[in-house]
Amino acid sequence: MVFELLDRVLNDTVCAFESLFHSWLLYISLRPDTAANVEINSKLCFFSLQCTSKMICVFLVATYTDGKPTENAEWFCKWLEEASTDFRYGKTYLKGMRYAAFGLGNSEYVGHYNTVGKNVDKWLWALSASRVMGRGEGDCNVVKSRNGSVQADFQAWKTKFMSRLQALARGEKKTCSGKCKKGSCKNKKKHQQGTEEGHPSPEKHSSEELFESSSDSESAAEEEKEHGSVIDMEDLGSVMSVIKKAKVRSFVWFSAPVTDTLLLNWLNLNFFSCLFCIGYKLIGSHSGVKLCRWTKSMLRGRGGCYKHTFYGIESHRCMETTPSLACANKCVFCWRHHTNPVGTEWRWKMDPAEKILKEAVENHQNMIRQFRGVPGVRPERFEEGLSVKHCALSLVGEPIMYPEINSFLRLLHQRHISSFLVTNAQFPEEIRSLVPVTQLYVSVDASTKDSLKRIDRPLFKDFWQRFLDSLGALGEKQQRTVYRLTLVKAWNVDELKAYAELIALGQPDFIEIKGVTYCGESSASSLTMANVPWHEEVVHFVQQLADMLPDYEIACEHEHSNCLLLAHHKFKVDGEWWTWIDYERFQELIQQYEESGGTMTFSALDYVAKTPGWAVFGARERGFDPSDTRFQRKNKTKDISGC
Repeated sequence: MVFELLDRVLNDTVCAFESLFHSWLLYISLRPDTAANVEINSKLCFFSLQCTSKMICVFLVATYTDGKPTENAEWFCKWLEEASTDFRYGKTYLKGMRYAAFGLGNSEYVGHYNTVGKNVDKWLWALSASRVMGRGEGDCNVVKSRNGSVQADFQAWKTKFMSRLQALARGEKKTCSGKCKKGSCKNKKKHQQGTEEGHPSPEKHSSEELFESSSDSESAAEEEKEHGSVIDMEDLGSVMSVIKKAKVRSFVWFSAPVTDTLLLNWLNLNFFSCLFCIGYKLIGSHSGVKLCRWTKSMLRGRGGCYKHTFYGIESHRCMETTPSLACANKCVFCWRHHTNPVGTEWRWKMDPAEKILKEAVENHQNMIRQFRGVPGVRPERFEEGLSVKHCALSLVGEPIMYPEINSFLRLLHQRHISSFLVTNAQFPEEIRSLVPVTQLYVSVDASTKDSLKRIDRPLFKDFWQRFLDSLGALGEKQQRTVYRLTLVKAWNVDELKAYAELIALGQPDFIEIKGVTYCGESSASSLTMANVPWHEEVVHFVQQLADMLPDYEIACEHEHSNCLLLAHHKFKVDGEWWTWIDYERFQELIQQYEESGGTMTFSALDYVAKTPGWAVFGARERGFDPSDTRFQRKNKTKDISGC
């Protein structure tokens, strides 16, 4: 007999797959074989639930920074934890309620992976709620995801849940006897009923067992610790089965020596579709190239990016690429909405530098060719754009993670392409071993340990020491070095003194201060337009910072990008700024350096060029090249675009 199943979703996920989960749950309500009435509750109004035997609560929960729940789930998780240990509620407070839980997390955050999902499952069980099936886990880390992606993890769990839901709709009894200890179900009928309901037996599909996670294994481990290592003979078979599965899981997903078949092309279908939809041309297994909006703008004679104003880059001849789309941070203001994977070390198939550069240039040229005949495109700039002169290694991810980054940079210089490399200050040794580049950037997104943790959400546990060591390594470089500060209103604009101390540590040649770019709504970030500072606010911040730095002064401004440049006084000669780059001179110097085996070194002052008057701070052009024509928006809203 089919009865009504009321599924309430307590959803606090901040992942981009929220709509996917919701769509699936709505799909349940349309299926005649489940006859389910689905209600989605994202506000976690748990007190409104009427716990009956005809209800199944589906919990979709995400683990955020430091193993904590997301902001809109903090109160619920705190209440549930306290209720599970509060004698006033009693151990049977949720008796009669049935539930299923699916947790979202990233296994790169060692020690905090899916903590919230595990805790919610544990606390519900402690209040006598009954699981209808084991907890599912979705891993955003494609390398260790048991199904290849978080979507596939959810799909595998969803398939099992749907089978269980259909069985319940047919009136089948619950599989658990209710006599579990510590949440570990040892009912021998469990496996028999699972087979009768159409679930594959563990003997036939032992590999699929790896795809489902519950508190059972964790509780069993706890129980073993309490009762010692003595095992009854009749229990030996089940114990050996668990050990065998654990060994398989450890070998396949967590072993250090990874076989060639397990060296993943992380550009699977899910990542490929996400990146392709936002304009990426993907190269090999870990690289990409994308046409910058400022490249398009300068092709039309509508102005270049701030690097054109500050350093003389020809934006229409600049290729934006990266040999590593993976990153070691998950910054809250990431322009790419976390469509790329994260990691602390290289673990993918590695493409040769020659292949990456060749395909990057070819893809870039093909994207430029698409502008042939487009109204407004200047013919001479179109032809120039086909010849790449600059390479901005700042697309997304962490290019310095690529093991052959030095080979890649040498190939760029051999083609007389200048190199602008950006790193997130988490790889100090790689910075020290880096060959000379035209300009080396370090992202300084915060000035204190707590704010850096909150903004960048780094994967490394020793992220702050790595950050400081990276700044120190930058100070050892002889070529042009830059601190890149991104101002996020209400996050990091009140830390002037701490910023000044960090600048003293690395002694960069330049400091770029830019207001955060708003990239639209993202369920992976809580930033809104309210966090984007006005240009006047950025100018005020930079002026205050300059007052605290006796060796620096505001040199340039690019109002359109909401960006200013602080430069060291050594670049001001006879009252005039020399922040631009003599690119031909740099190519001569780097060639001499390579031919001498690194003995003929050079410094930042060896390849400077004079900054034009229109680019200097205080000029009426405010950083816009007068040889181009600026097109203003008809409305006066903030320009949310950026490079």
